[in-house]
Amino acid sequence: MADQQSRIIHSVIFTLKHPRESAEAEQFLADGRRILSSIPSVEQFVVNLQVSPKNDYQYGFSMAFADQEAYEAYNNHPQHTAFVAERWETEVVRFLEIDYVQWG
Repeated sequence: MADQQSRIIHSVIFTLKHPRESAEAEQFLADGRRILSSIPSVEQFVVNLQVSPKNDYQYGFSMAFADQEAYEAYNNHPQHTAFVAERWETEVVRFLEIDYVQWG
């Protein structure tokens, strides 16, 4: 396993075109979990419901990668690129993407 400073936490906070907690939104989240978490380099995949009143995003996906190479393998994986093209680009209206490595 890579050391903690090379480990990448990838988070995407987003709003769907579907009403919050609708059947369509639930299907998007379930499909995202099923498809993206099955990519070999993905660790600790989590689906989140955003509850803070400080912003109006609805949901979040979070996952971890051992290192930059594992993250790039995910980013270029055919299942990821297909999900982005077929689902993300058609159902997500706005998002914020953040990638972290542990500091200190």
